[in-house]
Amino acid sequence: MNHFFALSLCFALFSLNLQAQKLSRTERKIVEKVKSLDEASISFLEEVVNINSGSLNKKGVKEVGTVFNQAFKEIGFQTRWIDMPEEMNRAGHLFASIDGNRGKKLLLIGHLDTVFEENSPFQSFERLNDSMAYGPGANDMKGGDVVVLFALKALADLNLLKDSSITVAFTGDEESTGKPLSISRKDLIDAGKAADIALGFENATGFDNATIARRGASGWQVEVQGKRAHSSGIFNERVGAGAIFEMSRILNAFYEEVRGEEYLTFNPGTLLGGTFVEYDKQTSSGEVFGKTNVVAQKAIVNGGLRFISEEQKENARAKMREIVSQNLPQTTAEIHFTDSYPAMGPTEGNEALLEQLSEVSQDLGFGPVSGYDPGRRGAADISFVANDVDGLDGLGTMGNGAHTPQETVNLKTMNALIQRTAVLIYRLTR
Repeated sequence: MNHFFALSLCFALFSLNLQAQKLSRTERKIVEKVKSLDEASISFLEEVVNINSGSLNKKGVKEVGTVFNQAFKEIGFQTRWIDMPEEMNRAGHLFASIDGNRGKKLLLIGHLDTVFEENSPFQSFERLNDSMAYGPGANDMKGGDVVVLFALKALADLNLLKDSSITVAFTGDEESTGKPLSISRKDLIDAGKAADIALGFENATGFDNATIARRGASGWQVEVQGKRAHSSGIFNERVGAGAIFEMSRILNAFYEEVRGEEYLTFNPGTLLGGTFVEYDKQTSSGEVFGKTNVVAQKAIVNGGLRFISEEQKENARAKMREIVSQNLPQTTAEIHFTDSYPAMGPTEGNEALLEQLSEVSQDLGFGPVSGYDPGRRGAADISFVANDVDGLDGLGTMGNGAHTPQETVNLKTMNALIQRTAVLIYRLTR
């Protein structure tokens, strides 16, 4: 048994030695530097998680931005805060950059805001053990922001960023995007046009996956008008079907006739119907009044649409418009669409980037990386630059329960993900 154990140990050490030989001497120094920053990175994550930065908490978002701003300045980056117009009710964005002409021009994307507003009961970072911690936005995506910062810090500490061209874009409203998009995403889109590669640090699904495609997201609203009357007359020629029956027809037809295409999903999120209906889009809430003996005269539905390409989005919208136009007696209906996030398609350039990441991962001993199913990921900021630059996303921290009060971040894997990011950036900027 001891002989077998000794042979196994020798084999393991031999394998690790072969693996280490795949990393250059400089890359091995990067790995050791990142390891030395482990506790500092966790402490930094705790600090920023404990600052509430719900998308509508402009003061909190800017405060988190200030902490990152100082950290980027300390490693030699030029920084700027980009304010949004007051009427947009969003804090703005933090951009940090160094300018050079060696290697690929990189755009590293994160966001400062979370889904947890000031009135959320989930407000603080709590370590469960050495491996896991609870925290609002700890994984989505302040953890990813920390991966970016400490990968760059390790490279800067080793003087390996000289002459590199890197822009960091941390938006302040990814979870609830400011409108119009032509203002809130202008600086990000401009940065994408100037870059060769975009890397997004939304929460990771594991060491073995990265995102080469993400579905886009848009909104839709159907508003139906019926004829208010005593319910005893419903279905006759004078009264007709009423607004709620017409809305039911529309939603059922969406389900039967539009559903089924790969990567296409749509969801009605709110439904109001009755005699009087008031809906506040700012708070996604409303009030309704009606009686069972009165035919409903108004109904409103608000929903979302997810798609893998502009073509798929437009085809779905055309089908929905056609369904909405075929009204029941004495009713009318209108549908309106709003754009939010474009799709990030699975391009050859993204595939090539994935191969580079996979090579780095294997050289570090973490195993190969494959593309993650886009049907299982939501929209993200990298999609705004996807038409202009090759990209990867899902490079942030690992954890569970994002967008819930049970959100966790895996502290044990964070340092390894920072190592992978630092080596990838090093190779891309050579």
